[in-house]
Amino acid sequence: MKLYVDTKAKQVTVSKDPEPKNDQNGNQRVEKGTGRYMWSTQVFVLDETGGEVITITTAGEKPGVMVGQLIEVEQLEATPWATNGRNGVAFRAISLKPKAGSAAK
Repeated sequence: MKLYVDTKAKQVTVSKDPEPKNDQNGNQRVEKGTGRYMWSTQVFVLDETGGEVITITTAGEKPGVMVGQLIEVEQLEATPWATNGRNGVAFRAISLKPKAGSAAK
């Protein structure tokens, strides 16, 4: 089952520029099945209940977004995980794009 997060009523701001998503050996990860390079982008998500910093993984070209920019997130998927007594939620999206009319500060 895929869990999608509706980001339409949320303000999403880039808080750290996109970086390559690397494996334990320092090599950039690739998406299984497609071979597309993977990227990690840290964002701050704000809504009426408060804000939270999350990291979103994308695959393909490096997202054309930068710190301070309001962005649109296409199909944000949340995947719960647990391993070796640790757990959390991984976030993945099809794309991250600058929101129309927004500029980086």
